[in-house]
Amino acid sequence: MSNENLESKRWLIAIAAIVMQLCLGTVYAWSVFKKPLMGMHGWGETQTQVTFMILMGVIGCAAAFGGTLVDKKGPRFVATLGGVLFGLGTMIAGLGDQMGNIYVLYLGFGIVAALGNGFGYVTPIATLIRWFPDKRGLVTGLAVMGFGAGAFFMGQIAPFMILTFKKVDAAGVVSSSGVAMTWYIWGIIFLVLVTGAAQFYKNPPQGWLPAGFTPAKSTVSAADSYQFGEAVKKPQWWMLWAMLFLNVSAGLGLISQLSPISQDLYKPLVDPSVTGEELVKILAVAGGTVVAISAIFNGLGRLFWASVSDKIGRRGVFMTMFATQAVLYVLVGMKLIPSYYAFMIIACYLLACYGGGFATMPAFAADAFGPGYIGKVYGFMLTAWSAAGLVGPFVFAAFKPQALFIAAVLLAVGLFIAIVYKAPVHKHA
Repeated sequence: MSNENLESKRWLIAIAAIVMQLCLGTVYAWSVFKKPLMGMHGWGETQTQVTFMILMGVIGCAAAFGGTLVDKKGPRFVATLGGVLFGLGTMIAGLGDQMGNIYVLYLGFGIVAALGNGFGYVTPIATLIRWFPDKRGLVTGLAVMGFGAGAFFMGQIAPFMILTFKKVDAAGVVSSSGVAMTWYIWGIIFLVLVTGAAQFYKNPPQGWLPAGFTPAKSTVSAADSYQFGEAVKKPQWWMLWAMLFLNVSAGLGLISQLSPISQDLYKPLVDPSVTGEELVKILAVAGGTVVAISAIFNGLGRLFWASVSDKIGRRGVFMTMFATQAVLYVLVGMKLIPSYYAFMIIACYLLACYGGGFATMPAFAADAFGPGYIGKVYGFMLTAWSAAGLVGPFVFAAFKPQALFIAAVLLAVGLFIAIVYKAPVHKHA
């Protein structure tokens, strides 16, 4: 295949990656489903939140295993498997709501869908890093931008779908939350779109480079790439793991409570005469609006910070994000940002930094350890996502009054690690 055809093919793969990540990123709209599920079944805050904690934990582990599979089986196989599992898991979650069985919800959304999500998430990243050595930050930013923006569509559409499918009898008894039908429909959509996008994936020919591109001396070449066993023995691998963990812990904690926090801030703006079902609807839309708008910035932040990292360096980006986020979490925790609309702006920036960490880290890892075995090297780094998926949402559910300050401390630790980080010595230096 000519170089011109390969150039076109890599951009087609990038488009397919964005479509796939848009679907996978809808899991970030979890908080939209949380209150309807609690209200319908009487499930407690932490009990319901466990679903999201399991989801995030399994996604990271699945991404680690999926990264190994990508290196062995190829991206098309792994991405297709991910699409099937993600679609089926979403429908199983709907069955859990319909049955009123939280363990079926855990199985569907927390395990099956999460396995598919992790397989699907890591595949386009590992593939695009190989196709775009000349635009490593930009293209990984584009791919994971879709993941961050996926919650925008779900945050806007799902509240209306839930209310449309909700069933209330003449006595005012709710017989269906509307969540089940919403998940059944989206499960079918995911099966079609994710598995369809997967068919475009393929690794570039061995040794291929874009026309006119010469790799920078500061990055590790494909020939000198570290295998996973070599990379994990370097302290730098663990420093990158810790930076990702700390950034994601703070962000996931906020995301898990974004709709409830927004609804609490919006409630004083509602006419006191509005009560009951009408108040619930107004607050649900207010919460969904913040989830949706901040999701746009989750996506845009991935593209922005990843692009900036190509210019000022990956380390510089993480230092900036850690420092600014820590300050904002303290301000919100001290209730110095009491307004609904001010919080919306702050949430947009915080999610932009959260997404920026995901977008910048693949290129950071590839710069440090090379692209040759990046599927496994970065895939296992995503276990930081798993750990953060347990820590962040748990802290925000169990320690609500102190949660924002705890997040600020985590980010301050991340800042310190970024300051002291130095790139590993090349294997053959």
